[in-house]
Amino acid sequence: MGESWPRLLLLFQRRFLAARPLRSLPWQVRGARAGRDTILHPLCVKYPPSAKYRRGFLTELIKKHESTAAEPLDELYNALADILKEEESTHCYKNYLLPTGDCVSLQESTALISGGTTGLVTWEAALHLAQWAMDNPGVFRDRTILELGSGTGFTGIAICKTCQPRTFIFSDCHPRVLRQLGENLRLNGFISEPGVTWSFQTESQGQEVEGENCQNPKVIVAELDWGSVTENQLLGVRADVVIAADVVYDPEIILALIGMLQKLSTSRADRKAPEVFIAFTIRNPDTYQLFQAELDKVGIRWQIIPAQSSCNFLYDVQPDVMILQLFI
Repeated sequence: MGESWPRLLLLFQRRFLAARPLRSLPWQVRGARAGRDTILHPLCVKYPPSAKYRRGFLTELIKKHESTAAEPLDELYNALADILKEEESTHCYKNYLLPTGDCVSLQESTALISGGTTGLVTWEAALHLAQWAMDNPGVFRDRTILELGSGTGFTGIAICKTCQPRTFIFSDCHPRVLRQLGENLRLNGFISEPGVTWSFQTESQGQEVEGENCQNPKVIVAELDWGSVTENQLLGVRADVVIAADVVYDPEIILALIGMLQKLSTSRADRKAPEVFIAFTIRNPDTYQLFQAELDKVGIRWQIIPAQSSCNFLYDVQPDVMILQLFI
């Protein structure tokens, strides 16, 4: 395959580690090296995708290898035999390789909805927002960032590792999501403790960010209910930038989000209004139109920022993702 082989192998590895749909993998890459560089990759050994995913992957890899009448690959058969003995778990890991060479490793639920929340998995808009942030690091560098509905923490962790913010505030309101968020911060070299509140903050520590002059930001984890948070509490945040991903999917949530944005607007005292960026997948055009209509109703101006056409985070099918910049 000449020069394309290393690139294909890297793409194969990236998609496997992030547990992208098997159909999206470049299956022209196969054989012993492909097996070793995926199922035996140190990240897979330490933070493995679900047993179901690894079984399907190895079954497909072995089938394609055998179709070429190649010699049997004992190490792949052995790996499959070991996985067949594993019990299914309610959680798995996904590993996203960053352009810097660093990685974001996340513990996620194996179910899209678990414990009454969708916040235990990483959704497409979070990947797009992280990609946009890495392409526009000046928006975040040396600034205080508040993320609404942080979920698994992917977007914020990627920004902390690549964009050099001064302070990053992860927030959510579901207790189980907050626990998993804390675990994911720890996996990625940031310290977290139980009992997260507005008063809780800790200096990040652990692995260093790749690149020159990068410093780990101060990380704050906040339990934030959009309906009950007060303007005085928000006044103490002093956010320069507010971001959110995949929080526009239900009419009730839209109204709560806009109420939260209005509180942010009125709580800034004499400070400049924060820059606000909301990323979302358009699953229902009516919901998207409702969001825009409600923004117009309360006088929040908005403009569309095109989502990236290419992404380091491995889209198999490009979803209809949009990023809005709001002016509160």
